[in-house]
Amino acid sequence: MRRAIFILGVMASLLVQASAGGQSYSVLPPEPLLGGGAQTVDGIAARIEDDILTESELRELAAFQELVDGQAKPRPELIRELADQWIVRGEAVATNYPRPSAEDVEGNFAKLSRQFRSPEEFKNRCARAGLSEADMRRIIDEQLYLSRFLDYRFRPAAQVDERQIEQYYNDELTPQLKARGQSVPPLEEVDDTIREVLVQRAIDSLSTRWLDETRDRLKIDTVSDGDAP
Repeated sequence: MRRAIFILGVMASLLVQASAGGQSYSVLPPEPLLGGGAQTVDGIAARIEDDILTESELRELAAFQELVDGQAKPRPELIRELADQWIVRGEAVATNYPRPSAEDVEGNFAKLSRQFRSPEEFKNRCARAGLSEADMRRIIDEQLYLSRFLDYRFRPAAQVDERQIEQYYNDELTPQLKARGQSVPPLEEVDDTIREVLVQRAIDSLSTRWLDETRDRLKIDTVSDGDAP
């Protein structure tokens, strides 16, 4: 799942697709323990520092990816994504970064539902994936929280100049539009949109480098599927 999954309009779609490759973030809380000292209802997918990533987190992330992208990533990549989410969430909480509003969550939930042919199809697909509407809103809330924090942290360093904008227009946008048989708008009409695409591309690059460096300093022990309790 790309960091920006909600794309509106043909032009925006073309531009955002050209900037693909960023991280995806949708943090899912672990299952609770049974009361009275009973055994847990969840398994351990990985241990990260003094915390754990649970099997329920892994399953729910896989289900969400299957719903949105058509298929889930392999288990090692899912665990890596959960570890990245853990890193970003810890940093966001430490800086008291604000949560998205209920209106933002609801708006993005509606945008996602419109990617399907009808509300009924969306509801049925969610049910087949084992995700309730409450699950979806919670996942979207967390995705917005973490992706916006990355934007907040790295946007000041994501500088774009006019030469880069013109190069993107000539080398990427124009060929894509022509290949689709669409007219090419003047550069001045799409200048701001291209700038934002390139800024997002830079944010993705900076955040990926930061996550790679941070992950390398952490103790992360993966529990194989058969070893998970």
